[in-house]
Amino acid sequence: MLRVLIEKEIRDILGSTKFSLVFGICAILIVGAFYVGGVRYQLNQSHWEASKSENLRRFDGVTDWLTVQDTRIHLQPDPLACLVSGVSNDIGRSIEVTGRGSLGAEGSRYDEDPIFAMFRFLDLEFIFGLILSLLAILLCYDSICGEKEQGTLKLTFANAVPRTTYILGKLIGSFIALFGATAVAVGVGCLILLLMGIPMAGSDWLRLALVIAVGMLYFGVFLSVSVFVSASTRRSASAMLLLLVVWIASVLIVPRVASLAAGRSVDVPTVDEIASKKAAYAVQLRQEFMDAMNEFDKSNYDVSADQAIMKYMDSLHGVRADKMADLSARLNEERRNRQEVQHGLAFRLARVSPYASMCLAMTELAGSSLEVKHRFLNQAHDYQTTFADFTKEKTGMTAAGLRIMRIEETVGEDGREAPPKPEPIDATEIPEFQYAGPSVQNAMSEALPDLGLMVVFNLLFFVGSFVAFVRYDVR
Repeated sequence: MLRVLIEKEIRDILGSTKFSLVFGICAILIVGAFYVGGVRYQLNQSHWEASKSENLRRFDGVTDWLTVQDTRIHLQPDPLACLVSGVSNDIGRSIEVTGRGSLGAEGSRYDEDPIFAMFRFLDLEFIFGLILSLLAILLCYDSICGEKEQGTLKLTFANAVPRTTYILGKLIGSFIALFGATAVAVGVGCLILLLMGIPMAGSDWLRLALVIAVGMLYFGVFLSVSVFVSASTRRSASAMLLLLVVWIASVLIVPRVASLAAGRSVDVPTVDEIASKKAAYAVQLRQEFMDAMNEFDKSNYDVSADQAIMKYMDSLHGVRADKMADLSARLNEERRNRQEVQHGLAFRLARVSPYASMCLAMTELAGSSLEVKHRFLNQAHDYQTTFADFTKEKTGMTAAGLRIMRIEETVGEDGREAPPKPEPIDATEIPEFQYAGPSVQNAMSEALPDLGLMVVFNLLFFVGSFVAFVRYDVR
């Protein structure tokens, strides 16, 4: 009996004109999201390679490693971050690294193309979060009350059909039909990625599969909610209206209200406030530097005057940079701690909505969550140490972000021609920065609470649908 009911529900859904029209549009959007993501990755990859080449080109003709005071590192594009954007387009993608001092990312995608900040990209988070959840509502809002209005529900129970078997067949059949159709569209999208030559490692495919699983769980929540509301109302128009209210509250209102409430509850120092404190301290350090330079005594150094002053300045810059770095680290740490408290409160409030849980889980698995900014900066600080060691090995001093100006002489003091110009440096010797995204294990551990919530939402509304229909008046 259960198998017959499941097959009937699958045939009814797949054979309906409503399904063909609505899901046809959704399938096009899903495939389009994969194609757009692939194109974005190719564009970002070419931009990343061009940025690295431009960084090396700056050193063309340079003959002295002392003039290499900084280098630029860039956030390497990730195929999954192009499929689930998260905050990857909002954060800076390049950092100027010197041997000492604080670091800051700049050059976000939306800085270059602000129109995308207005309308955002077409990605899987948007498709599952907004489009497919509406699809679930449109296809299942009248699954119970609609049949009652048409009289088919009463005819069905004129036969010896247990209510529990009927509602199970209705729920399972709806899940299978809609999940299967969605899986076909996703499969076509994955094939497009392969045809476009997007480099996806085994771990990337695994994370993508987990992203799709999260989307399916979210899809299942709205399927269950739709059946639950349909089994709790007598008219399909009432069910549709109520489901639209639920959808608007879940997708559009709750996450924004949660962010607003957290922002009002937890005070976070602004970037401008921190910059003002840094600027005031920098003025103080500059005055200390000038005072120390006035006290310079070359007799303390057993080298030439030029070498002595260079060593003395390098030591002063080291102290100055360390003090500024300590202040920056303290201020940034305070701000980050306050932000984490604010974000934690916002996420806890927002998780009342399954949409928020889906977004958080998807971005964690795709490596485009809020953590990508912190991860990029932390790895940039590690690279700064590597770059400082490299410049010290080449020059005997640590690069401190100062430009050393030299005047090339063509004629010596005795009137003889100066020695030939030295050979240019090989800029490719500069250590290459490699950004490391989250591993599958780390991504799973971060996404696990939201995955658990998605399962709870599914079970809650599945049981709610079951209980509501058992008590439903089929007459």
